[in-house]
Amino acid sequence: QVIVRRELCLSFRRPDQLLQPLVFFLIVTTLFPLALSPELSRLRDMAPGVLWVAALLASLLSVDALFKGDADDGTLEQLALSGQPLGVIVIAKTLAHWLVSGAALVIMSPLVGTALGIPVEAFGTMMLSLALGTLTLSWLGAIGAGLTVGLRRGSVLLGLIVLPLAMPLLIFGANATDRAITGESPAGALYFLAALCVFTSTLAPLAATAALRISLE
Repeated sequence: QVIVRRELCLSFRRPDQLLQPLVFFLIVTTLFPLALSPELSRLRDMAPGVLWVAALLASLLSVDALFKGDADDGTLEQLALSGQPLGVIVIAKTLAHWLVSGAALVIMSPLVGTALGIPVEAFGTMMLSLALGTLTLSWLGAIGAGLTVGLRRGSVLLGLIVLPLAMPLLIFGANATDRAITGESPAGALYFLAALCVFTSTLAPLAATAALRISLE
């Protein structure tokens, strides 16, 4: 709890890093209606893919800083020597990252959905799928950030690690949103996203902790 509070306070002290993913998400999704035909049917057909690609890329913008800042100034080593299990530190930092990036994207998504012509009836499914998808992406990002924390230009490698693993999120997240738009049941896609979220939340802290231990040695 203390680590989560600390991470949130540090995030709000750096508003540029806090707003960058949100501004990117907003700009990308609002540019598509300007570049395409203003026909509502066409916007609705493309809305799920546009929404999820933008959310995926926006989330990746902040993943690189998950451990890097603390590793550069020595805070990560002090936290590892503080007596707290390193796995608990990884979980706390990852949850704090999701609160300031993924949860913020979920809150902003109705505004973006309106711009893309998504009906109000589909907002619930859209927000739930984004919440599950961005949380899973934060766990995957923790693994990538742990593997690349000691590299000088690890952001490129981080993207190459996380993006292939995030493809199922993109496919089933867009499918759930599309089904909600067309009035079909999105239950199957949502169940798969929930299963991925539980799977990654179980294994990702172990993998990220092992990667950080290797980097700290």
